Amino acid sequence: MGTVQSLAEKVKEGLQAAHPKLRKTVINKLALAVGAMLEAQTPNTTELANVLPVSTERQDMREQWLRRLLHNPLLESAAILEPFARAEVEAAARNGQTIILSLDQTDLGNRFAVLMLAVQVGDRSLPLAWRVEVGAANIGFAGQQILLERVQAWLPSAAAVLLLGDRFYPSAELFTWLHQHGWQYRLRLKSNLTVDTGSCEATTGELAQGATEHYLPDVRLFTSGVPTNLGILHEAGHEAPWIIAMECAPTKATVQDYGARWTIEPMFSDFKSRGFHLEDTQLRAPDRLDRLLLIMTLAMYWCVGVGRHDARYHPTPLEKKPRRRPIPTIGASRRPGVASYPGSNVASVYC
Repeated sequence: MGTVQSLAEKVKEGLQAAHPKLRKTVINKLALAVGAMLEAQTPNTTELANVLPVSTERQDMREQWLRRLLHNPLLESAAILEPFARAEVEAAARNGQTIILSLDQTDLGNRFAVLMLAVQVGDRSLPLAWRVEVGAANIGFAGQQILLERVQAWLPSAAAVLLLGDRFYPSAELFTWLHQHGWQYRLRLKSNLTVDTGSCEATTGELAQGATEHYLPDVRLFTSGVPTNLGILHEAGHEAPWIIAMECAPTKATVQDYGARWTIEPMFSDFKSRGFHLEDTQLRAPDRLDRLLLIMTLAMYWCVGVGRHDARYHPTPLEKKPRRRPIPTIGASRRPGVASYPGSNVASVYC
């Protein structure tokens, strides 16, 4: 049995356990595609087809097999990923821990924008939900809401959640949604937003000007006056300050919680330059790219599972030693802008 076939058999076991009612043909084909992705690590359908263990000698038939799979409406990414994503969310909430989620977007040139909501797993993140749109524009709150509500439905009862978002995402609608659902948040703000501090009205940039640390509770953002709290921190050697909106009293520690957002960067590296090279895809239809992302994500989840198993039952000498994680828990200290995670690759262990 070849490498891809062996990988596919293991992947199929997990898919069957998670989706006992899904058609066997869909499970078999999806498992083969995931096995091929693990082997070839490419978004190029021709290269993927080359390693597919399907019973045909004609290359064009292999490519046609893969194209049909990417066009199959039964391959619904949200539904297929759900049991695996739920398990990660539940594990993140174990022992009363706060679930740390990051919202971020990556672009594939000017062809596609991909918005992702990911959960922190060890020193990195795993994708939970995504949305693909044509073009490179930022995906607004309507797209964000779809992902947020999908993950909201998966949360364990009474779980605490912290959402981290870069400066392109905050909007009055996002703040309102977070307040309604009781999520904690650390959202970085642009410097041109209007703030009513109660004693004056200024932009976020004006409030940050010349300040090393500045903490402003009970402010109002935007023209609609959304209530929030602001923490501003500008450390020596960093080009720009962090202007962080949060639901709690602002302190240096709560501002530094935003540093946990960097766990999503190695995940994007796994999808792109240091892993599956998603930026090289030639796909033109967003639904097909969505299914290709599903295949890559399942491959990533499989790597995580294997890594966890090996770390637990066959640890290396380094893994046996306790170590301090570079990403903090809520309120822990971290220097803004310092990415202290190691280089990424698809087979890295998330543990």
